[in-house]
Amino acid sequence: MIRIALFSLSCCLTSAAFAASSAINQLDAGHVMAGEKPVVLLGQGVKQGDIAPNFKVVDDKFMPIELTQFKNKPVLISVVPSLDTGICSLQTKHFNETVAAQYPDVEMLTISADLPFAQKRFCKAENIDKVTTLSDSVWHDFGEKYGLIIQDMGLLSRAVFILNKDHKIIYKQLVPVLSKEPEYANVEAALKTL
Repeated sequence: MIRIALFSLSCCLTSAAFAASSAINQLDAGHVMAGEKPVVLLGQGVKQGDIAPNFKVVDDKFMPIELTQFKNKPVLISVVPSLDTGICSLQTKHFNETVAAQYPDVEMLTISADLPFAQKRFCKAENIDKVTTLSDSVWHDFGEKYGLIIQDMGLLSRAVFILNKDHKIIYKQLVPVLSKEPEYANVEAALKTL
């Protein structure tokens, strides 16, 4: 119990330190809204055509996972603010139940800033078994490199990326309204080009 509390405190302090030092993502500035208010995104940002930056996140056992572990495999990265919210749950279930079955050769990842404990509980309760959930709560490395950290919240902005087997970004969808689901038809059209 003490170990969990210390880890949570460490994550909070890391988040606060990161938020104070990270630059604003100029590439995607003004593209995301929370209701009527624009959201400021922190980090570097990526664009379609870039080679996807490697990143380090953790799985449900706090084991480090990097993009390089999926070498020579196409990857879909579904990014959600928090699995414990309705739209994020719908998005994750859609990729797990609908998309993963149609594209078994594509590695399906869902990344959020939720702690791994919460992700594990969500996956068990919702029978998420075809999508791998990964947490950016420890180092915020994914959010920083992809420019998705929401300023003053520490959550990730909703997005979808598709990487070909060489990990070139062939599709990027930064969802313009946080409370909306991605345009799934556009995602599936991009998957068909792999």
